[in-house]
Parts: sequence; structure tokens; C-alpha cells
Amino acid sequence: MIIGLTSDEFARKAGKAPARSYEKRRDALMAFIGDSFPGRRYLIAKLDDLFGPGIASADVKALVASPETAKRVGLANEMRAKRGFPPLDLAVVDWVVAEDGEPISSTRIRNGEIDEEGKLVETSKNGAKAK
Repeated sequence: MIIGLTSDEFARKAGKAPARSYEKRRDALMAFIGDSFPGRRYLIAKLDDLFGPGIASADVKALVASPETAKRVGLANEMRAKRGFPPLDLAVVDWVVAEDGEPISSTRIRNGEIDEEGKLVETSKNGAKAK
């Protein structure tokens, strides 16, 4: 399994400012995988573009994507076809939503809207957070 993780540079180009460095995000991801799926083989690929190893290697057979990312698979398959690679199979996984029905995201967690479980973080009238 290859897991794409956006580089700091590519995130900035996309208009996002990572709160943690690529290395810290990679280390946290590796710890999560090790705790949740011990013994599984995987590779974390640093993403510096929209497609990563999906178009660069004929060995990649399928893509698991969010509804947002899935929109790019047609273009990825066109690029793969130009290289003589077979098209990618696609599995679309819906977002996990918070209790307000909106997707859980690291941005929303950092902004204090929700916690890591998707629970809304209440704020008082003076802006102080109360849980």
C-alpha cells in the first residue's frame, strides 16, 4: 500500500498552511498505522503534485480517494494511458462527518470548530472555548 502525504511546499501552493511539518505529520501517520495495523506493509509517498505515484508507476493498480480527489482520476488515467499504463481502479470513500454533518478536517480541528472525534467545540460569548 502506498499512502500519499502532501509536502509542505505543495500544501502552500494549494493555499494551505500546514500547522505541522511534513516530517511531524509523517511520524504521526506512521505511529497511527503502527498502532492500528501492526505488521502491515506500506510506503508513505511525499506528494509534490496532484497525482504522486499514481501516474508514475504501472505497479499502482488502484486508488482510494475522497469524493473531491476522485474527480481527478479521469485525468490521471489519461496521463497513465500516454505512458502505456492500464487505468486505475477507483474506490471512493466518503468523508467522515462531524456532528454538524460537515466533514472532519485537520483545518476545522486546528481552528477549534470541532475536536478530533468530530464533536462541536462550544465557545462562550467572549470567544473562550468550553468543552
